[in-house]
Amino acid sequence: MARSGANDKRYLELHRGKWRVTVAVPKELQGSFGTTRLKQSLKIDSLTVANQLKWPVVAEMKAALAQAAGVGSATQSLAEELRQRLLRAQTDDQVEQLETAIDVHAEMLRGRRVGTDFDPHTGEEIEVFAPDMERRAGQFRKIATGLATPLDHLHSQYLAQLTVKARTKSDDTRAMALLKRWCEQEDVGPYLQSFPTKRSAVAFMDGLQALEPTLSPVTLNKYLLRLSRYWQWLEKREEVPSNIWQGLTLATPQRQHDELERPFTDEEIMTLLNGDASQAMHDVMRIAALTGCRIDPIVCLRVADCRDDGVFIFKPQKSEKGPRICPIHPDLVEIVARRTEGKQPDAPLFPEWPGPKDPKSTRERSFKTSNQFTAYRRLVGVADEREGRRRSLVNFHSFRRWFITKAEQADQPESIIAAVVGHKRQGMTLGVYSAGPKVEQARRCVEAVRLPVLAGGTSPDL
Repeated sequence: MARSGANDKRYLELHRGKWRVTVAVPKELQGSFGTTRLKQSLKIDSLTVANQLKWPVVAEMKAALAQAAGVGSATQSLAEELRQRLLRAQTDDQVEQLETAIDVHAEMLRGRRVGTDFDPHTGEEIEVFAPDMERRAGQFRKIATGLATPLDHLHSQYLAQLTVKARTKSDDTRAMALLKRWCEQEDVGPYLQSFPTKRSAVAFMDGLQALEPTLSPVTLNKYLLRLSRYWQWLEKREEVPSNIWQGLTLATPQRQHDELERPFTDEEIMTLLNGDASQAMHDVMRIAALTGCRIDPIVCLRVADCRDDGVFIFKPQKSEKGPRICPIHPDLVEIVARRTEGKQPDAPLFPEWPGPKDPKSTRERSFKTSNQFTAYRRLVGVADEREGRRRSLVNFHSFRRWFITKAEQADQPESIIAAVVGHKRQGMTLGVYSAGPKVEQARRCVEAVRLPVLAGGTSPDL
């Protein structure tokens, strides 16, 4: 519930019978200011009058904080707060108080004049201010009076309701940073109102490759998609008239059919499984080859995820709605027994890769595993590099492709293979109505895949 103007004690505290203004100092600035709060007495005992006088003082204090922080989020935060209070103002006096606060803070942001000029129409002398300070003051006034909405005004709220991976949220953050950087470079106001039509979105898209010349069109299209999702969310809340980013994509180079990423050959599998890699890498590769699982769910396995009834429990990936059961291949039993013996249920199966130390990192636990596998793969000569392509046509995901290929060649039903590897099953009957195959069916599919044998008729050493 909004506070009434007369009883609002925000930014106010009673001290020795008199009201004074108080504003919290951010932790990173407390050393510079020598205090945790800025305070200034209004020397009055009336709360009603204090509410009339506080805003210019609040604006001055926040201006000092913003200047110490390099002028940025604190100024925008105050502008947005004043805008919200203007919307809730119930009396002319409240509106006048807030407009005074806006004027005072805008004048502070504009700073001292740097010279004078003459109005060409009236001949009157006019003050001249530094262009960047004038622009900053103008932006503050537009936001505070509701004429402009910062691009990222609701972005935090949007990100909070997303049910996607942290990496995807990072793509949203990078996309917003790119858009704001382009606005600064092109002298476009960083507001939602600066992008009224698809034409303005196209202008940004056309400048993307010059803005980030080292990024591929595929990566840049990912950022365009994230902006489209944000605008779609804004449109539903009537913050923007339409999703101007819908359907916008940069052209990507066409690839020949033989340039698609592919499964490993049996010879490549044998080379990888017989090379001089660490025991942990050998274990990961074998689990990948005999489950078709992606690298991160394998590295994230815990002891409890290797059940006594002979199945792995892999964490969900991409569009999977929950954890996925995958039978443990007979050739993996020794690995599971060795890695679970004497350990607690929550212990990681692969402690060799504990994941990023920074809790805010968006990198997957398998990030280093993937890098180490790539280095090992190149060391043993398993590669399929093509000019103009960033990735080799064979990579860790090629284990997954190899498993699917071998299961298909062993006459396993497509729907069972899809269930085992976590692909969406096709059609209304299996994709919607079926509860999925029994474990016995999945086990037959998994055990139909065998590691290739060496010339002497033996499988690669475990």
